[in-house]
Order: sequence, then structure tokens, then C-alpha cells
Amino acid sequence: MKLDWRHYLGLALLTFALFLPGRMSLPPLDRDEPRYMEASAQMLESGNFVDVRFLDQPRYLQPAGIYWLESGAEALFGGPHHRHVAWPYRIPSLIAVSCAVALTAYLGNLLFGGTAGLLAAGLLAVSTLMTAEGRMATIDTVLLLDILLVETALLRAFLDRQAERPTPVSTALLYWAALGCGLMLKGPVVLIPGFGTLLALATIERSIAWWSRLRPAWGWLIMLAIVLPWCIAIDVVSHGNFFSRAVGNNFLGKIGHGQQAHGSPPGFHLGVFLLAFWPGSLFAALALPAIWQRRAEPSVRFLLCWILPHWLIFEAIATKLPHYVLPTYPAIAILTAASLTRWPLQVARARWAKWLLGLYGVLWGVLGLAFVAAGTVLLSRLEHRTNTGAMIAALGALPLLLLSFRMLWQGDRTKAVLSVMASAVIVHAGLFLTVIPNLQTIQLAPRAAALFDDYRPCEDSTLVSVSYSEPSLAFLVGSNTKLLGVEAAAHYLHDNGSCALALVDRRDEDKFRAAMKELGLNVSEYGRVSGLNYSNGHHLDLGLYAPVAN
Repeated sequence: MKLDWRHYLGLALLTFALFLPGRMSLPPLDRDEPRYMEASAQMLESGNFVDVRFLDQPRYLQPAGIYWLESGAEALFGGPHHRHVAWPYRIPSLIAVSCAVALTAYLGNLLFGGTAGLLAAGLLAVSTLMTAEGRMATIDTVLLLDILLVETALLRAFLDRQAERPTPVSTALLYWAALGCGLMLKGPVVLIPGFGTLLALATIERSIAWWSRLRPAWGWLIMLAIVLPWCIAIDVVSHGNFFSRAVGNNFLGKIGHGQQAHGSPPGFHLGVFLLAFWPGSLFAALALPAIWQRRAEPSVRFLLCWILPHWLIFEAIATKLPHYVLPTYPAIAILTAASLTRWPLQVARARWAKWLLGLYGVLWGVLGLAFVAAGTVLLSRLEHRTNTGAMIAALGALPLLLLSFRMLWQGDRTKAVLSVMASAVIVHAGLFLTVIPNLQTIQLAPRAAALFDDYRPCEDSTLVSVSYSEPSLAFLVGSNTKLLGVEAAAHYLHDNGSCALALVDRRDEDKFRAAMKELGLNVSEYGRVSGLNYSNGHHLDLGLYAPVAN
């Protein structure tokens, strides 16, 4: 079976439909997503599309590419009345995940045929990490699509070399343009897969002659033409601070030490893979003997040279987050799909390997049962109630999961993977449509923002938050939000009390009242919201206060 453009278009539309539910009902998800959304909103409000800012601070972590995409989506589909609505900012990630899944099918089709391509696309689409990232207004799925385009150009040149046919100029244009766009998205990170795959192949084959097929003599000029204008502009605007922070602190700083409490030892990504690529993680592990046996085949060699340099680099650096190795998941999905559709079953021979795979399978099964039960358990524990939609999703997913267990026991991995993929789709639909939107306990920011809107004294009122500083609150309230300590908040209210309210947790209330009293003011409580800050696990009881004269 060979795929054509109609299959890819249909697959992209199906993925779009699969990832669309829940996007409008999901609140901003701390912490990264609302930072991107608020910075993009402020870009539109200020008209400054060079200097990215979050509240009153510069956001010098990566170039402006993702903020341009999100602010453009907000300008097209949002508007002033949508300023604090999340879904327009999530449109770039929705388009990116749809295209990435279709492009994975295209690459799988090129290497191992249409059936493998479709199965690889499915494994990527239902994986836990892709399911989460594809619904958020973050950079990761957009960067994934860009890296997929880079790898597509490399693969086309590689296959042209294998077939001894010329490589068209369009392939070189795609490669260098995708590298330029990747630099505008995430800076030097895109060069890791962009050059890593090439260098790994050159090391194994002891030749880099096919590099000339990508026209490096002039191609780098295209890359620079995309990124250089903004680099010059931000260097002038920031007086050099952007590059010292983005490259020196953010990029290079992650290598030596774990930033923002995200330091982990080597092996982190391998350990998280069971969860992040579920349900495909077990089938990827089972495919290892067949992949090893075929490691010299050109198609397998290319995919391994895509995966290993990227994976090993991010295992080596100190700062680790699961999405750092997301760009390797399409290649892993393609190899897994090839093992299921094209290659005879290979069984590990060593006893220790059999025991290890058996343990991995048990953990995989327990994780699947936990996924099925997660929705109803969360609603019961946090909200002390049940939900019909969550129960229907659990009851629909459980038989398919148990059926996959049976198929695996019988050795029919292809039917097992199809069954568990269907189970995962139902689980995800239940979580994003009925569970997460109904978890009011963890939706502190939306409820605090609604309380503030009910009592805001002026049209452009300021909320001074003392005890709750999550970015979602800033996005929902607006760029006037101030995240201050007790003393600074009291002085701000003293100076701007006619158009400002304060949000204070009960644990900080006595200190806040005392600080206000020293300035000759009392406070009046307008209302309270309480719940769980899921970013740090703290339970908060937040009161909204207005300053009043003694």
C-alpha cells in the first residue's frame, strides 16, 4: 500500500478533529502555556513585535517566532473581547500537530510503505506527550513540525543518494529554510537534529559527500536571511541583553546545571519514555531486537542517526524536561510501526532481556489501567463527585485495553497495538472533554480572575497578587497584574488604591493587614476562592481585598 496526498490530507484533518475537543474548555495550563499566551497578547497590545515581554519583564528565552504565530492567531481569530480566552493562542499548535502527524505518515511511507506510515502516525498522535503538547499554546509541537521538515529534506537527499538520482534544489531550499525558521523558534536547538543526523551518518559511513546535495555553498545564506534581521533588531533594542540571556543563561546554562528545579541525571528521558510515549512505548521496546538486527539497513540507519544524537545530547545536559526529546518520537514511531508491519517477530534471547521486557510490560499495563481510572479518581478525590462522561470514557476504554493485554499474551502485537490505541483515544477524550474542565479545585486562576472582574473598581484596574503568582492569573487578568511581596503590595495599594485590589492568601493575611495599617489604611474583603495550586501542590485560600481609609 502506497499513500498519496489525499491520504496525508485526510490524516491531517482527522488529527485536527482528534485534537480539537477540549481546546476551548481547557483553562490556561501553568506554567509555560500562559507565559507564551500573555507575552503574545502583550505583543499585540504594544505593537512591539521585536522585544518579547511578560508583564513588565523581558522574556529573553528564545527568539520571537512562536510569539508571532500566536499573536497572529489571536489577531485573526480572537480580538479585544477574546483577550483572556486561551483557544486562539492554541491554533498554531493544533495546525502543527496535524501537519506533524501527516508528515510522519509520509516519512514512514517513503521508508517502509503506507501501512507502516499510517501506524507510525497513529502511534505518534496518541502518545501521551504529543496529546498534551498538541493541546497547549507552547512551542514544542511547532518546533517538532519544523524539525520534521528538516529531517524530511535530509531523508530525500539520503534516498536520492541511495538511488543515484539528482536531488532537486527544492529539497535544499526546504532544508535551509526550515533551519532558519527553527532558529527563529528555539535558537540553536534546531541545529542539534539539523546537523546531528548528518554528522552521525557521515561518521558511520565515513563519507560526507552527499552533503553537497543540500547546496551548503549558498544554502546557509537562506538560513541567515530568515533569522538575521530580527537578531539585529533585538540586539539593538535590548542592548545585547537578549543574547547574553537567551544563549548564555538559557541555552548554555542548561548544560551545566538544572534550571528551575529541572535537573536530572542521565537516563531521565529513557525512564520517562514509558509514560511519555504510552501506549507505543512497550511496542517500541519489543521492536529493539528487530531494529538491532537491521541496524545496517539504510532506512534503519537513517532513523537511528536521527534519534541517537538528539537523545544522547539531551540525556547529557543537566536540565531535563520530557518534551526535549519529542523531536525523536516520529522516528521511534516509524521504527516501531516497521517492526509491526514489515519485519518478522524477533524475541530477545538473553534471559535478562526477557525479564526486563516482562517487567516493562507489567509497568506498561499498570500505567494503562491508571490512565483508564484517572478521570473518575481525580474527580472523586478533588471534587468529591462522579461524572457521567468520565465514567463512560473509562467503561469504553477498559475493554479495549484488556483486549490488548490478551492479544499481547497471544503474540498478536499488531491487533494489540490497534486495540490499545483506540483505548487511548477514548481515555484522552474523556480527560480533556469531561475531567479537566470540571476540576474546579485546581482552577484557582480562572476563579480568582472572575472574582476580580466582579469587583474591579476601574476599567483598567490592577490586581496585586501577593500569595499566588502563577502565569495563568496574569494572562486571565491582564498585563496590569502585579506580582509583589507583602510590603511592596501594601505600598502599591497606598499609592494606587482607587484602581487596585489585592489577592492575598490567608497565611499572609495578618502580615498584609499589618503592613497596610502602618500606612494608615485598612482593607475590606470582597470575596474568597480556595483550591489547589497544582504547580507546587500548595492549598490556597485567597481573599480579594480593597484598601479603605481608617
